[in-house]
Amino acid sequence: MDTLQAILSHILHIDSYLIAFAGSYGAWTYALLFAIIFCETGLIITPFLPGDSLLFAAGALTAHTNGAISVHWLFVLLTISSILGNAVNYLIGRLIGPRVFSSPKSHLFNQAYLTQAHAFYQRHGGKTIIIARFIPIIRTFGPFIAGIADMNYRHFFIYNILGAVLWIGSLLYASFFFGTLPIVRDNFSLIVVAIVFVSLLPPIIAFAYRKLSAVSQCG
Repeated sequence: MDTLQAILSHILHIDSYLIAFAGSYGAWTYALLFAIIFCETGLIITPFLPGDSLLFAAGALTAHTNGAISVHWLFVLLTISSILGNAVNYLIGRLIGPRVFSSPKSHLFNQAYLTQAHAFYQRHGGKTIIIARFIPIIRTFGPFIAGIADMNYRHFFIYNILGAVLWIGSLLYASFFFGTLPIVRDNFSLIVVAIVFVSLLPPIIAFAYRKLSAVSQCG
């Protein structure tokens, strides 16, 4: 319980921690943020790392440092980090997929599921990769599943870049321009919660819609 509270505290007050880190280590802040974004998007074992909240806090940080940490350099570096993370995640999935989904009799790793996933990503893979960028947890597993489903890599690469630019750019620059406003600065924790909540709305709505559709069909 104490560990969970500590994690929540770090996420809700991530702006304060980043400002303190930047004050002590300066340019190493670039490396820290690069590593966190890469791990969150590239390793399926670290979906719990902050993504949206970190980007929003990072944008506010650049506004506080009076140019010591450049928002434009941060945008370039974090976009590259995000693109590389997704690419690594995709390649891991592509290597693992054929080996894991090799049995036609397995209930969990059935070849039929792999075929269905491949068909889905061939039709909807582009928009799935972009939308997944804005949804915690899904952001980490989306490219991994795309790799398992053997989504066309050129197609994946194009939408990987587009999704990274939109995700990094929207949160980073929104915070850079508005993060220093008193109403934002004084209610940063609430805004972080709101960002996470809004990010989770699409899968919640989709799940509720499927449940309601199933109930109406049964009725």
